[in-house]
Amino acid sequence: METSPNTPTHAGRVVLVTGACGGIGAAIARRYVQAGAAVCLVDRDAAAGEALAARLRQEGGQVHFAQADVGNFEQCQAACDTAQSTLGPVDTVINNAGISPKRQGLPVPIWQMEPAEWRQVVDVNLNSVFHFTRLLAPGMVERRYGRIVSMSSVAGKAYLDIVAAHYSTTKAALIGLTRHLAGELGPHGITVNALAPGRIDTPMVAGAPQAANDAVTAVTPLRRLGTPNEVADACLFLTSDQAGFITGQVIDVAGGWLMT
Repeated sequence: METSPNTPTHAGRVVLVTGACGGIGAAIARRYVQAGAAVCLVDRDAAAGEALAARLRQEGGQVHFAQADVGNFEQCQAACDTAQSTLGPVDTVINNAGISPKRQGLPVPIWQMEPAEWRQVVDVNLNSVFHFTRLLAPGMVERRYGRIVSMSSVAGKAYLDIVAAHYSTTKAALIGLTRHLAGELGPHGITVNALAPGRIDTPMVAGAPQAANDAVTAVTPLRRLGTPNEVADACLFLTSDQAGFITGQVIDVAGGWLMT
């Protein structure tokens, strides 16, 4: 059963969410607004970003949209600068941006993959996390407080034939990066964790062949797809005061699918 925050658990916090216009990203942004945080939406799609920001403002949120290609360091820097000048120092980063290119709904085999596609996935899924951590960690270190959550995947922990090598590789790398950053930044009061979603009911998944979704549901102990709000609630917990002693962890939000 889905719930929404009943109290402003993140009042006074400034949260930056990348890939904010997708199904999971939008759910995360809305949950933080409901929890009382000021939220900066970062996405490449300007029209979708401005529209989402307008909706969240109508719901009472303090929201800013910053357009950026998260694979580009300079654009990320501009997004961080405008976020902090508009909303204040960012203390929470949700690295949600990610892509999983396919051809006719199918993953591209490694022997057919174009180098440009490999680089694009690495830039968006992995390098973006370096970009925002590099840009925002100094302020967190100075204030001795910060929360970072990155979106890995069960595909980063086990082989899945429904995604390609670039996606799995970047999601596995995020797990290693999360653990390293937890050790490096922990002494400065910063927690760093990752989520590993399974099959989540987003527009992208809804566009996949029904047989593929049915196959995953059949081997998921809870026998259903997850929801974007369930991923968002896990983010909210990991960045709350209640999770202040949790760091370096990778938490599955997968209904028991591919338990490791």
